[in-house]
Amino acid sequence: PMDFIKTAKAPAAIGPYSQAIKVDNFIFGSGQLPIDPQTGLMKVGIVEQTKQILSNITAILEASKAHKNDVVKTTIFLSDISNFSIVNEIYAEYFGEHRPARSTIEVSKLPKDSLIEIEFIAKI
Repeated sequence: PMDFIKTAKAPAAIGPYSQAIKVDNFIFGSGQLPIDPQTGLMKVGIVEQTKQILSNITAILEASKAHKNDVVKTTIFLSDISNFSIVNEIYAEYFGEHRPARSTIEVSKLPKDSLIEIEFIAKI
Protein backbone atom coordinates (compact mmCIF):
# COMPACT_ATOMS: atom_id res chain seq x y z
CA PRO A 1 0.00 0.00 0.00
CA MET A 2 0.99 3.59 -0.64
CA ASP A 3 0.42 6.35 1.92
CA PHE A 4 0.51 10.02 0.99
CA ILE A 5 2.20 12.02 3.74
CA LYS A 6 0.87 15.49 4.48
CA THR A 7 1.63 17.74 7.43
CA ALA A 8 0.89 21.40 8.12
CA LYS A 9 4.29 21.58 9.87
CA ALA A 10 5.99 21.64 6.45
CA PRO A 11 5.10 23.76 3.41
CA ALA A 12 2.29 22.44 1.25
CA ALA A 13 3.23 21.07 -2.15
CA ILE A 14 3.21 23.87 -4.73
CA GLY A 15 2.27 21.55 -7.58
CA PRO A 16 0.68 18.20 -8.38
CA TYR A 17 2.80 16.14 -5.98
CA SER A 18 2.92 15.04 -2.33
CA GLN A 19 5.23 16.18 0.45
CA ALA A 20 6.25 12.52 0.72
CA ILE A 21 4.98 9.05 -0.08
CA LYS A 22 5.41 6.00 2.14
CA VAL A 23 5.65 2.66 0.35
CA ASP A 24 6.24 -0.38 2.55
CA ASN A 25 9.09 0.69 4.84
CA PHE A 26 10.38 3.47 2.57
CA ILE A 27 9.58 7.18 2.63
CA PHE A 28 10.29 9.18 -0.50
CA GLY A 29 10.41 12.90 0.30
CA SER A 30 9.81 15.47 -2.40
CA GLY A 31 12.34 18.26 -2.80
CA GLN A 32 11.88 20.72 0.04
CA LEU A 33 12.18 24.46 -0.41
CA PRO A 34 13.10 26.86 2.43
CA ILE A 35 9.53 27.99 3.01
CA ASP A 36 8.38 28.64 6.56
CA PRO A 37 5.11 26.71 6.88
CA GLN A 38 3.77 29.23 9.44
CA THR A 39 4.19 32.30 7.24
CA GLY A 40 4.37 30.82 3.75
CA LEU A 41 7.43 32.98 3.14
CA MET A 42 10.82 31.82 1.94
CA LYS A 43 13.79 32.34 4.24
CA VAL A 44 16.61 34.58 3.01
CA GLY A 45 20.26 33.53 2.73
CA ILE A 46 21.85 30.13 2.37
CA VAL A 47 22.22 29.50 6.14
CA GLU A 48 18.58 30.23 6.99
CA GLN A 49 17.34 28.45 3.86
CA THR A 50 19.28 25.29 4.69
CA LYS A 51 18.09 25.27 8.30
CA GLN A 52 14.45 25.78 7.22
CA ILE A 53 14.62 22.92 4.74
CA LEU A 54 16.04 20.57 7.37
CA SER A 55 13.27 21.65 9.73
CA ASN A 56 10.71 20.89 7.02
CA ILE A 57 12.27 17.47 6.45
CA THR A 58 12.07 16.77 10.20
CA ALA A 59 8.36 17.62 10.17
CA ILE A 60 7.70 15.30 7.22
CA LEU A 61 9.67 12.49 8.86
CA GLU A 62 7.72 12.94 12.10
CA ALA A 63 4.43 12.84 10.17
CA SER A 64 5.71 9.57 8.67
CA LYS A 65 6.58 8.19 12.14
CA ALA A 66 10.27 8.34 11.18
CA HIS A 67 13.42 10.09 12.41
CA LYS A 68 16.35 11.80 10.70
CA ASN A 69 18.47 8.74 11.52
CA ASP A 70 16.17 6.74 9.20
CA VAL A 71 17.27 8.80 6.19
CA VAL A 72 19.33 6.64 3.83
CA LYS A 73 19.81 9.05 0.89
CA THR A 74 19.60 12.76 0.21
CA THR A 75 20.01 14.86 -2.88
CA ILE A 76 20.94 18.50 -2.49
CA PHE A 77 20.38 20.94 -5.32
CA LEU A 78 22.32 24.22 -5.10
CA SER A 79 21.93 27.24 -7.37
CA ASP A 80 25.58 28.09 -6.56
CA ILE A 81 28.08 25.33 -5.71
CA SER A 82 30.21 27.90 -3.86
CA ASN A 83 27.65 27.50 -1.03
CA PHE A 84 28.67 23.84 -0.66
CA SER A 85 30.88 24.26 2.43
CA ILE A 86 28.27 26.33 4.32
CA VAL A 87 25.52 23.82 3.51
CA ASN A 88 27.80 20.91 4.36
CA GLU A 89 28.52 22.35 7.83
CA ILE A 90 24.80 22.83 8.65
CA TYR A 91 23.95 19.42 7.16
CA ALA A 92 26.66 17.68 9.23
CA GLU A 93 25.40 19.37 12.41
CA TYR A 94 21.83 18.28 11.62
CA PHE A 95 22.67 14.61 11.00
CA GLY A 96 25.41 14.31 13.65
CA GLU A 97 27.11 10.91 13.43
CA HIS A 98 24.47 9.62 10.97
CA ARG A 99 25.81 9.75 7.41
CA PRO A 100 23.19 9.09 4.70
CA ALA A 101 24.36 8.57 1.14
CA ARG A 102 24.22 11.92 -0.67
CA SER A 103 24.53 13.67 -3.99
CA THR A 104 25.02 17.42 -4.34
CA ILE A 105 24.29 19.03 -7.67
CA GLU A 106 24.58 22.59 -8.93
CA VAL A 107 21.57 23.61 -11.00
CA SER A 108 20.89 26.73 -13.02
CA LYS A 109 17.66 27.64 -11.23
CA LEU A 110 15.33 26.37 -8.51
CA PRO A 111 11.63 27.03 -7.90
CA LYS A 112 10.87 30.46 -6.41
CA ASP A 113 14.55 31.36 -6.98
CA SER A 114 15.54 29.33 -3.92
CA LEU A 115 19.26 28.90 -3.28
CA ILE A 116 18.81 25.26 -2.23
CA GLU A 117 16.42 22.31 -2.38
CA ILE A 118 16.81 18.94 -0.63
CA GLU A 119 14.99 15.64 -1.25
CA PHE A 120 15.36 12.46 0.77
CA ILE A 121 14.66 8.75 1.03
CA ALA A 122 14.21 7.11 4.44
CA LYS A 123 13.71 3.51 5.54
CA ILE A 124 11.87 2.63 8.73
